[in-house]
Amino acid sequence: MEHNNPKEEQILIRITGKDRPGLTASVMEILARKDARILDIGQADIHSTLSLGILIRISDEASGQVMKELLFKATELGVNIGFAPVTDEEYENWVDRQGKNRFILTLIGRTLSARQIEAATKVIAKQGLNIDSIRRLTGRMSIMHPERNVRACIEFSLRGTPTDRAAMQEELMRISSEMEIDFSFQKDDMYRRMRRLICFDMDSTLIQAECIDELAERAGVGAEVKAITESAMRGEIDFKESFTRRVALLKGLDASVMEDIAQQLPITEGVDRLMSVLKRCGYKIAILSGGFTYFGEYLQRKYGIDYVYANELEIGDDGKLTGRYLGEIVDGHRKAELLKLIAQVEKVNLAQTIAVGDGANDLPMLGEAGLGIAFHAKPRVVANAKQSINTIGLDGVLYFLGFKDSYLGEQGRL
Repeated sequence: MEHNNPKEEQILIRITGKDRPGLTASVMEILARKDARILDIGQADIHSTLSLGILIRISDEASGQVMKELLFKATELGVNIGFAPVTDEEYENWVDRQGKNRFILTLIGRTLSARQIEAATKVIAKQGLNIDSIRRLTGRMSIMHPERNVRACIEFSLRGTPTDRAAMQEELMRISSEMEIDFSFQKDDMYRRMRRLICFDMDSTLIQAECIDELAERAGVGAEVKAITESAMRGEIDFKESFTRRVALLKGLDASVMEDIAQQLPITEGVDRLMSVLKRCGYKIAILSGGFTYFGEYLQRKYGIDYVYANELEIGDDGKLTGRYLGEIVDGHRKAELLKLIAQVEKVNLAQTIAVGDGANDLPMLGEAGLGIAFHAKPRVVANAKQSINTIGLDGVLYFLGFKDSYLGEQGRL
């Protein structure tokens, strides 16, 4: 760029009004005739009303004629147009700011209100972050058919560096709890756009049940096992110890009941849609579960899941559970190890991995993954996770990955 050339200037052109096909082409035709250079361009379209900004560099002698022609064209097209000069110094300062960090803040809820968005944007402002753009990721809401409005999501593109990221995270999580809204705050880098491996917990994540509790009910020891399960999920007792004690209580249960339980598993809201999109987009999918292999393999066949690592119940010659398990227990530490191992096998950078879970034994893999998401999780897990989903189904993960309903040929309806 010729910084000291007095015969050139920058002009910011702002066009607002009803959108129509060919509008941008008409503007560019006028600019092209005078050899204008485009330094920046951006457009937003809300309810058929556009806001188009174009920053040009053009010769002094051509600028007056260009503005005149654009005014005539704007009148012809029925839109508003405005011009603002931008000095070389202002332009260079703006260019220098582009080197700042970029982040994505995603907001999800059943619906989104001005009160919720106000709370989120106040946190953004307090941290000294600037909003570059706002996108709606979900389909448009229906007024006449509100039952179709199953979710709402918007995404903020932010520039800058948070003054206190830990405090910001804490504030977002507090708002999340108080206002029934979910947040994800991620650095906007190439890894966010190129996630490749996703690892799920199974019980209370992919399915709305704890399989060991279901088995315990059939064995007549439901209350005893459930008490141990809940204590383990709260992180009060060691997972290996609790697992061993619970499996021992299943001794004598006929193994055939597992098939009946599997066929009646309550699949979590949004799982069908999430799995369909992930498979279509080439993601590798794993189940890393402290539950049982039998149920993981059932889900594997149902959804075409690539990897299943869970715990194997020992079955005696009489077809009954022995009260023991085979092999190494898949606990929290093992889940984190497996995530790293699968990433290595698939030649995926850890920054490209995602982990989703609800219990204390999921925290190690949530921390290890590039994107760790607590799903309808226990309080301790939510407090330690950077992202959480509590308001909608598991397909909310898609929005944290940047998917837009329109990309998927959907209008955000089930």
